[in-house]
Amino acid sequence: MQKILFMLLNYIHWNVNPEIFTIGSWGPRWYGMLFASGFVFGYYIMLKFFKKEGIKQEVLDSLTMYIFLGTLIGARLGHCLFYEPSYYLSNPIKILMVWQGGLASHGAAVGILLALYLFVRKFKFSFLWLLDRLMIVIPLALFCIRMGNLMNSEIYGHVTSLPWGFIFERDGQTEPKHPTQIYEGLSYFLTFALLYVLFIKTNIKEHKGLIFGLSFIFLFTARFFIEFVKENQVGFEKGMTLNMGQLLSIPFILTGFVLIWVSLKKPVKQ
Repeated sequence: MQKILFMLLNYIHWNVNPEIFTIGSWGPRWYGMLFASGFVFGYYIMLKFFKKEGIKQEVLDSLTMYIFLGTLIGARLGHCLFYEPSYYLSNPIKILMVWQGGLASHGAAVGILLALYLFVRKFKFSFLWLLDRLMIVIPLALFCIRMGNLMNSEIYGHVTSLPWGFIFERDGQTEPKHPTQIYEGLSYFLTFALLYVLFIKTNIKEHKGLIFGLSFIFLFTARFFIEFVKENQVGFEKGMTLNMGQLLSIPFILTGFVLIWVSLKKPVKQ
């Protein structure tokens, strides 16, 4: 009896309904609410930055739309082309069916960068100035998204004997798995907190591109190492020394180091 009780207490049995409530056959999902909340939190933090710089709120509204579209389109295309290209190229109409799932954070990163390129060309902003501020709030949005993954009981890790292992019962799991959604989410939240404090308390903003570079290193290094305990997302990753998430993280990490080197070599004041 004591052994059974210990086993029940030793792991977390996770069986949360992904729907907040239901009305008939419809119900809003935690993932959608958390995804949207990431944009809301980011919006108000960016509004604080913009007001301090004397930039109109209408500009931020336009920026938010660019980022939203860049995130959604980039994340969807990233999943379709990086993880299941043969399937989606054979069934291109399926690419539009975002509600069926399948978003990739690396694709979102590329989509955001392209959207920002278009935005700064139209509104005449400094690309690095804008990215230094955005890369403070984007990790907070990523934290919200990973919590949405947790509520969906998806993107979890390998079997673990650690006491904080999650048994994702709704996904049919019977063994405790690494809650990699929480690992990633916490790493993203800590990145947000650190960069926000540095931005407020130090002169880091005087080095254009420095926050941008640091964010890439923190975010994608965490992702790289967490992938070692995460279940493969697609079948072709089986047997690979480094999976697709790790391979896609390496260019972002290297870019981060280059950005830091360039920003420290030639500091530019706002």
